[in-house]
Amino acid sequence: MMRKVSRNIGFCLIVSVLVGVMVLSSDEAQAQSRKRVIQLSGIVMGSDSASFVPGVHVYVPKAGRGTTTNEVGFFSMPVLVGDSIVISAVGYHRQHYIVPPTANEYQTIIITMVEDVTFLKEVEIVPFPTEEVFKEAVLALNVPMDAIDEKNLNAELLALMLKTTPPDGPQNARYSLDQWANAQNSKYQPVTNPLLNPFNWAKFFNSLKKKK
Repeated sequence: MMRKVSRNIGFCLIVSVLVGVMVLSSDEAQAQSRKRVIQLSGIVMGSDSASFVPGVHVYVPKAGRGTTTNEVGFFSMPVLVGDSIVISAVGYHRQHYIVPPTANEYQTIIITMVEDVTFLKEVEIVPFPTEEVFKEAVLALNVPMDAIDEKNLNAELLALMLKTTPPDGPQNARYSLDQWANAQNSKYQPVTNPLLNPFNWAKFFNSLKKKK
């Protein structure tokens, strides 16, 4: 008889514990459901408070939802009261914002990001393992000063080389940019024909007479 009573008491205890857990979980679920939904909007600005930061991640880690700012730093998303929001972007320190219980149905905030500047030490790259080895290599050089032929430094030869050497990549790019700029400047200007200019013909005939 005592064994049956103890078994009944143990069974009742287990049932009461399960019922308590279910009640607590249901209360917690109801509390979560009772949280107000807030439409949170805002603008993310730079450290100078004069520029907008696009592409900033604004998300709630626990809920797994979020959004990003557009090209003018604006965002808008639904949140719950008490949500902890993380604002992060590459090159800036991470910001945090907690939705207050007294927030309005449409809440607007302004977030100012602080730049995360990292200074790296200067690195000098040399083809020698140590400075002493570099000094020894320089001192070991024995280049005769008379090895340069003075004929190669002739002014006429240098001028001919400068005239006949084809332009490289940067020179070609510079020439193309100059031509484009000249075309844009003269785009709305009248185009003149030099053959219709009488002064050009006079210069031409004078040059012919001088050559004769």
